[in-house]
Amino acid sequence: MKFLFINGVNLNMTGRREKGVYGTRTLDDINADIAAHFKGDECVFYQSNIEGEICSRLHAAADEGFDGIILNAGAFTHYSYAIRDAISSIDTPVIEVHMSNVHARDEFRHKSVISAVCKGVIAGFGANSYILAAQSFIL
Repeated sequence: MKFLFINGVNLNMTGRREKGVYGTRTLDDINADIAAHFKGDECVFYQSNIEGEICSRLHAAADEGFDGIILNAGAFTHYSYAIRDAISSIDTPVIEVHMSNVHARDEFRHKSVISAVCKGVIAGFGANSYILAAQSFIL
């Protein structure tokens, strides 16, 4: 299988910001664990703090033969209709992920504008949220 893992705004700061929520492991550490877990599969990793770049990456992925996209849009989850429209414009299935349980956090985090156009949502399992999402494409 071929997976694209997209991480959005501020996720490059994982391991340094809000350690009580996200832990001390960096995004590079998490990506290495994902790649090790899916040794026989192709895992491509992308991170951007820029909304339009995430949209462009989603568009490009549609022509690159990915079996699934795992997207942690970060705060863009709650207000980016541009990312929502980008997901809607491609046929490759997307799973929305969050490391934290967004429903146990600030109320504004309870609403996702992208969930409705995603295949599913996985939240609250830390870095394992990414692995669970990718495994769902295999099962």
